[in-house]
Amino acid sequence: MSGEIVVCSHCGRRNRVPGASPGVPRCGNCHQPLPWIADATDTTFAAVAEQSALPVVVDLWATWCGPCRMVTPALEQVARDLAGKVKLVKVDVDAAPTLSHRFDVKAVPTLLIMHDGKVLARKSGAAPAPALRQWAEATLAGVR
Repeated sequence: MSGEIVVCSHCGRRNRVPGASPGVPRCGNCHQPLPWIADATDTTFAAVAEQSALPVVVDLWATWCGPCRMVTPALEQVARDLAGKVKLVKVDVDAAPTLSHRFDVKAVPTLLIMHDGKVLARKSGAAPAPALRQWAEATLAGVR
């Protein structure tokens, strides 16, 4: 959970964004919201996803899964488009068997939208970025 380096799309400044934090990541230079993309495991999921200040899109994926690799850029685009509004958390189901069992993952990718530790929506399979963004925005329309 040391953090990823994210380049601000507004000013180009490089920022370290931690996997877990009590607030919403913002650029240290221009203070615009940054996309928040983090990895989680069985041991870090509570801190990274369930305790997030933002609603979370959870990507339950596997390294061997072709559709998972196809949907990754689309999910990252949604995280950039909705910076400051959602957090993308990626969970490798092979490395996180407890979470795989907990969320009853039968197919990958399985996508969840969570807020305050509760699952609001679930979707299996890959989809293009516009469809994923619409799904996230429709699910989160009443959340705040």
